[in-house]
Amino acid sequence: MAVVEEPEQEFKPQKKKPDSEDDKRRKKITPGSLMKALIRPGAGENTPSDGDQVIYHCTIRTLDGVVVESTRAEIGGNGNPRRQVLGKSKIILGLLEGIPTMLNGEVAMFKMKPELHYGEEDCPVLVADGFPKDDELHFEIELIDFSKVKVIGEDLGVLKKVKEEGQGWEQPREPYEVKAWISGKSGDGKLIFSHSQGEPFFFTFGKSEIPKGLEMGIGTMSRGEKAVIYVTKEYLTQCPLIPSVEGITEIHFEVELLHFVQVRDVLGDGRLIKRRVRDGRGEFPMDCPLQDSLLHVHYKGMLLNEENTVFYDTRADNNGQPLEFRSGEGLVPEGFEMCTRLMLPGEIALVTCPPDYAYDKFQRPAKVPEGVYIQWEIELLDYEKQKDWTGFNFREIMDDVEKIKGTGNRLFKEGKYELAKAKYEHVLREFNHVNPQDDDEGKEFSDTRNLLHLNMAACWLKMGEFRKSIEACNKVLEANPAHAKALYRRGVAYMAGGDFDEARADFNKMMTSDKQSEAPAKAALLKLKKEEQETHRRARQQFKGLFDKKPGEIAEAGEEDLGEEVSGESHDTGGDGVVLDEDKEHLLEGTDPPRLGIWSRLWPSGRRLITTLGLDRCTIL
Repeated sequence: MAVVEEPEQEFKPQKKKPDSEDDKRRKKITPGSLMKALIRPGAGENTPSDGDQVIYHCTIRTLDGVVVESTRAEIGGNGNPRRQVLGKSKIILGLLEGIPTMLNGEVAMFKMKPELHYGEEDCPVLVADGFPKDDELHFEIELIDFSKVKVIGEDLGVLKKVKEEGQGWEQPREPYEVKAWISGKSGDGKLIFSHSQGEPFFFTFGKSEIPKGLEMGIGTMSRGEKAVIYVTKEYLTQCPLIPSVEGITEIHFEVELLHFVQVRDVLGDGRLIKRRVRDGRGEFPMDCPLQDSLLHVHYKGMLLNEENTVFYDTRADNNGQPLEFRSGEGLVPEGFEMCTRLMLPGEIALVTCPPDYAYDKFQRPAKVPEGVYIQWEIELLDYEKQKDWTGFNFREIMDDVEKIKGTGNRLFKEGKYELAKAKYEHVLREFNHVNPQDDDEGKEFSDTRNLLHLNMAACWLKMGEFRKSIEACNKVLEANPAHAKALYRRGVAYMAGGDFDEARADFNKMMTSDKQSEAPAKAALLKLKKEEQETHRRARQQFKGLFDKKPGEIAEAGEEDLGEEVSGESHDTGGDGVVLDEDKEHLLEGTDPPRLGIWSRLWPSGRRLITTLGLDRCTIL
């Protein structure tokens, strides 16, 4: 029997972690430079480590017992113990080495050579003039407490110590409405204020109703969590909770986050607001219908007038039956769908929607005037996720593709290009997991994928994204360089972007590679010629007499001519455009894609440069 010897595994030593700055400082410690004497033993077995916040009183004396400095009020200090984070705060070398040896509640005396305290070369902790930093000193330390903390402010101005974990992972943010028990103590333990009885403190996140540092800390808490939030004076801002912060160096806030109401500024401009009225089931956002789904909702639509006029209620006007619709298909107003996607099953939300996301671009109910804000009270009963293709055979997959593609085509014809594009993108993503089993299936799969890419190109074209339209066509032409429809659509995109030479090349190749496409190719070339002539005519008109003017008149002349050119463009709607690739397609139908200005047509690469710099968003006022 043959014996197979396993090759010896090469030993690769692990890379040694580089020393931190504190590690490098510790190497300076020499025997006898730091001595410890126990005054009072501590409790427990654990000692502080890197990342722990340590709270301690410190009294510094000379070797003959003269007090140099102290945190204790009875020895002339302010009564506030020191609070530092091991591994992050600036600490003298002797305490950096000594405090990690102490137990909770322990009192110890450390005898330090100058190089172990403020006499250390390049000591990170500054000391007042006249301090005996060149003398050997005694440091009496009482370790009051140590614990793990979350660093919220990078400068250690805001820290959080968790006393009791909360539920879930959702945390409040602007503009959530929050209820919490809150009390505040100074560094020496004196109570400053308390909202821990009666009614909880209520505030709106982001409205400066609590100190900045406290809001930063609460923003890291989950529902039901109890924590202590340590805030230094840099983050203590005047607010209704603390009208005056004068003379306060830091506050320790004890917080119990009772509840918060999710309020979302969906568009980010304050116009489309979703306010959760009743919590739903599950975790946000994992259990929300973020993907296209079949949704069942009850809703009540109201006008934002004094009477809150109800213009539709599913419970009253739909025989008590909920509305059923499939998201991603443009079947409800855009603002309605955007907010419903952010709801949990069983949740009730109050949505305030601007007219352009309500009924200005959707079939308007009879009782809704034009240009008004709408309020919907929506209850998401449940939803069904769109089925994936697991367990489907090829025929079932392609039948489902036809349904999705048909929905996309309908959305395209309705002018909802973003939604249509999303449908085609979804199928193309899922196609990555489809494996045809024979030549017939392979051809059907390839043809369908090409049609989807070309429909994507049509969407990008209508949206004015000419480069992305060209990229979608390239995916078809990579496999079939003579694909007539892809050449045509890419040519149209080149022409719309002002790249006339590239467009001409595509139309000529289309004409030579497919005799049946000769007529539409010639028509496209004729249109291209007219576009070129019109572009140059407008260029001559724009710059006519520009260099005959005096230097001070040049800017004004250019702006006047530019205004005439843009105005003229808006009335020029002639020509042929593109439609979607369906079973029967005429290449020259529909309307033109958005047209570019004169500069973009004369200097296409310049347009790309201007877009990159963000100057395409500038407007002449």
